[in-house]
Amino acid sequence: MRFFIPIVVATFVLQACSAQADLIEGEQHIRVEETLQYYLFYPPGYFEGEEATYGILLFLHGGGEAGGELDALQKNGPPKMMAEGYPFPFLVLAPQNPHQKKWWDIKAVNQLLDSIVANNRVDKNRVYLTGLSRGGSAAWEMAVQYPDKFAALAVVCGMAPTPYAHWLEKKMPIWVFHGAEDQVIPVAESDNMVRKLVEMGYDVKYSRYENIGHNSWEQAYTTEELYQWMANQKKE
Repeated sequence: MRFFIPIVVATFVLQACSAQADLIEGEQHIRVEETLQYYLFYPPGYFEGEEATYGILLFLHGGGEAGGELDALQKNGPPKMMAEGYPFPFLVLAPQNPHQKKWWDIKAVNQLLDSIVANNRVDKNRVYLTGLSRGGSAAWEMAVQYPDKFAALAVVCGMAPTPYAHWLEKKMPIWVFHGAEDQVIPVAESDNMVRKLVEMGYDVKYSRYENIGHNSWEQAYTTEELYQWMANQKKE
């Protein structure tokens, strides 16, 4: 036993040295491509003039609408309302996550949004963001990754990591919606996030629906006040 321990230690030291000798520095240009289908709604009167600018709402759907046919988006939220003829006061961009089981690629979504904004009469100070469920979680992430982009954020039953509160734009108004009986994404996600935002002095509204489960989007997106609230927001 007296000889065994030193041998093991020596072997370990040699392996550690070998591992250090294998450390290299490298650099590669990584390019990721994504194909996104989308719906784009134009508000009444948009094509009647050439000078007026409009806000735009980016909507991110939930996991149930990911992959498959684009018309699956018409089941819920703003795309459903677009199909029914609701007169949104701004443009609405609704992309589809092409991957049924994967997270939103928010870099791709951001590039799509920038392209739509650049090629339409959009006021860059009136860009709004919303999402439900998986899309609500991605909306929180987008607001963190692009803090200077959005004039307002509305999240419906999304996962909400409380550390995000430290990275959000302090001047951006936020409206959170969640069902108290949600068995998919617990309401505690929004409870904790809203509590943290309030503690940090954010301008935050919270609609917590009693006796409502995961489908809180049905009530949230038919709240008439939501769209007027958004339309009234503009970055300084």
